[in-house]
Amino acid sequence: MSMNEMYIHILIAEDDPDDRLLLEDAFQEACPNCRLDFVSNGLELLDYLQAPSLQQLPDLLLLDLNMPFKDGRQALKELRATPAFTGLPIVIMTTSNNDDDRQACLAAGADDYLVKPNRFRALLTLVQSLENYWTRHD
Repeated sequence: MSMNEMYIHILIAEDDPDDRLLLEDAFQEACPNCRLDFVSNGLELLDYLQAPSLQQLPDLLLLDLNMPFKDGRQALKELRATPAFTGLPIVIMTTSNNDDDRQACLAAGADDYLVKPNRFRALLTLVQSLENYWTRHD
């Protein structure tokens, strides 16, 4: 078994430290073999994905919309305009329940648009539902 088969690599672009902790806890419970990496804004996200040391794209990118420096909307458009990232599953995970945001993100190439739940049990269920993103290509 190769190193890449031993874990699922999830990249999370999220600037809120409390949301990061909740996501970490939810993934630890729902997906013990998930490895999480965090970036806190769109600039860090693009730097991470374009780093020469990155050998393989993450299995899934969870992208918050409202981040400093470069928000998730801008990052999504740039990623989808870059051929190297067309196969990267991108799920928007945001507090915005705005239908215009949802439509714009899906039109820009997001694979899904999920509103962050405000209770841990609901977040755990949401994290478990993401499994189809890393199992569908096996």
